[in-house]
Amino acid sequence: MIISFRKTGHAVLFSLILFSVQAGAQIKNAPAFPLITHDPYFSVWSFADTLASQPTKHWTGAPQSLLGLIKVDGSVYRFLGADEPRYSSILPASDEADYSVQYTEEKPSGDWMLESFNDASWKTGTAPFGDDNRAKTKWLKRNLWVRRTFTVEKPNSEVLYLKTMHDDDCEIYLNGEKVYTSGLVNNFKYSKMAQRLKQGKNVLAVLATNTGGDAWLDVGLVYEQKDNSPQPQQAVQRSVNITPTKTVYELTAGGVGLTLSFLSPLLLNSLDLLSRPVSYLTTKVAANDGKTHQVQVYLGASTNLAVNTPAQEVQAQKGATASLTYLKAGTTAQQVLQKKGDNVRIDWGYLYVAAPQTARAAQFVTAATDAAKIFRTANPASSSLTGKGLMVNTVFDLGTVGKAAKERVLLVGYDDLYSVQYFGSNLQPWWKEKGGTIEGELAKAAAGYKKIQQQCTAFDKQLYADAVAAGGSDYAKLCVLAYRQAIAAHKLVKSPQGETLFLSKENFSNGSINTVDVTYPSAPLFLVYNPELMKGMLNGIFYYSESGKWQKPFAAHDLGTYPLANGQTYGEDMPVEESGNMLILTAAIAKAEGNAAYAKKHWQTLTTWAEYLLKEGFDPANQLCTDDFAGHLARNANLSVKAMMGLASYAQLAKQLGYAAAAKRFDDSARAMVPRWMQLADAGDHYTLTFDRQKTSWSQKYNMVWDKLLGFDLFPKEVYAKELNYYLTQQNAYGLPLDSRRTYTKSDWILWTATLADKPADFKALVEPVYRYATETPTRVPLSDWHETTTGKQVGFQARSVVGGYFIKLLDWKMKKGTKLPAR
Repeated sequence: MIISFRKTGHAVLFSLILFSVQAGAQIKNAPAFPLITHDPYFSVWSFADTLASQPTKHWTGAPQSLLGLIKVDGSVYRFLGADEPRYSSILPASDEADYSVQYTEEKPSGDWMLESFNDASWKTGTAPFGDDNRAKTKWLKRNLWVRRTFTVEKPNSEVLYLKTMHDDDCEIYLNGEKVYTSGLVNNFKYSKMAQRLKQGKNVLAVLATNTGGDAWLDVGLVYEQKDNSPQPQQAVQRSVNITPTKTVYELTAGGVGLTLSFLSPLLLNSLDLLSRPVSYLTTKVAANDGKTHQVQVYLGASTNLAVNTPAQEVQAQKGATASLTYLKAGTTAQQVLQKKGDNVRIDWGYLYVAAPQTARAAQFVTAATDAAKIFRTANPASSSLTGKGLMVNTVFDLGTVGKAAKERVLLVGYDDLYSVQYFGSNLQPWWKEKGGTIEGELAKAAAGYKKIQQQCTAFDKQLYADAVAAGGSDYAKLCVLAYRQAIAAHKLVKSPQGETLFLSKENFSNGSINTVDVTYPSAPLFLVYNPELMKGMLNGIFYYSESGKWQKPFAAHDLGTYPLANGQTYGEDMPVEESGNMLILTAAIAKAEGNAAYAKKHWQTLTTWAEYLLKEGFDPANQLCTDDFAGHLARNANLSVKAMMGLASYAQLAKQLGYAAAAKRFDDSARAMVPRWMQLADAGDHYTLTFDRQKTSWSQKYNMVWDKLLGFDLFPKEVYAKELNYYLTQQNAYGLPLDSRRTYTKSDWILWTATLADKPADFKALVEPVYRYATETPTRVPLSDWHETTTGKQVGFQARSVVGGYFIKLLDWKMKKGTKLPAR
């Protein structure tokens, strides 16, 4: 009996632990909730706590509506998305039509905003204004003054809205009265105005200011089109739960409960599955009142998922395969790979919404404003439409629903035809390499749903349990929030040389493709789960040098501007930064795989970079590092650490490859730098920002983490301890500042810095404020890695891959355990 009791006790204890881990994984708060996440273009999010309170959006913030309604015994409830406002233009912005204005970049004298001002000496230009090739008129100086004159014959009483998009600051006057002032607006913003138009001549006058980085200005005037038809009730949202691969909502509509699940099966150990551009949108409905109910479920997707701006014309049509019915939508122009840049969306390829034939789904196309109304009445048979802002719609008639749940699965996919241009070659997505078609991928996704769902559930539980063991529950939740975002900021393709390319986009930082100092912070996630993807992030940079296209003795910064990878477009090199990054990450791949074969393939290039660091790395000249937003810095102590880590990486690789002389030379050199560094950066109780800064300056030495992870043991342990003890005295409510110059921070670097800690309590103390930021930030966008530590507000950047850096502690934990890193 005693033995039996003990066995039962252990079983109960195990069950309680397992329940605790699973219950702890209920991540309910996020700055934005991932719904469909595949790549920088196919990425839809909810920016609100309640799913039905706002339109769903692309990660950039542009509306990309998914709509969901459920009819229960004749009563209609909305559970997903909201109708996008519709406007009629008075003065069209450039997404609808070209328009001319008077402008100057020289400060005007007099009251330039008044209607009576004489602007005859100003230039005439066509909007939009900007500093890149998307602009119709170049704006290259700090300030831009614009006047747009127009005539109104019969003003009406409708509410007037400004339609604005600008980078950075903007103030607007209507007939001399200031009506608008705002900082950066990345997508068209509609701002209600109290001021009215007058009969006859009117003037919209604008002062735009570029405070740094990109420049952009586009302004119009619109009226909002009112919809006075009865609106459906809103379903009651009871909970939301995020796991690494799923976002699940629990709702109540009348007498039924509805479980709505968004599954993007981004399993890193299967490149074929990872590259398949298909997400599952699953509804499960059951009575919750002991009765039976007649139920229909409507799901709609806007064709805005397939355009850069809603003003673009699209065509949608119905099709079928042996196992599926589907709706296909895309622009009529189909300008494949013709747009590049940061705040742009795909406007080539085709959106697909598919349902199994066995589901007997009614699928049809409507204008956006008609979809919800039609569902309340009858289902039309429209199978093809051409226009703007259409909806592709699916209705599942569940019939009588009782206690037993009825489930329906909708597949949402995207065929981008060609994904990127790579040194002049247009590359298809990975899943097309073996002759795949989108119809075939949809069919495989439908047939494999149950198995894929089980694999994702098992992976989600394992990731969370491992992350809890590595760093605690707050840390694990940060990893969950980061997982899909980090992956979906990449595109997987194969190079013309047959190599894996896993190319990142610098989301809302400058739009570069395959930026090395974005790869560097993103790396831990991919080192943990599949180093082949890590190689895919480095292969293009190696090819750039080894092909002779890049001839400098240090690594390039990027391969271009997404999606065109034809060579570096960033205006300035980061020689120590990028060379150190490439050497460190190559050594990390060797550590993950247990051999240095990848390094041997690129040994000549690695040697060139290592020689450069040996000459220029220890005491860096005035240059940018990955924290380029903070400006140039000479004698950067943390960048010096990166150079030492790069040299030690090269030495370690040389030793693995049997190059004893090179190993000794570079290892000795790196070790000789350490006491010099400690002396130059010493400030008593911490180390300084730069070698020549006053002793009160400081910075996070996050690059030092590789000394620990890769086992170099260059720095004495007391250096780690001194820095960490000082950091703990510098924290604010939402994290540790990046350095002593400002109170903003980079959350990925905090996680790297925290991983230097030997005491779990110190790690937890640095991580808790980051988790607080992620769950309390007032900025509702996909997780920003650059935020203000005093307020929790976003400073810049969003939806970037660098949150993959959160997995650095898990990488450290797995290395210590001796776990084979590739999850294959």
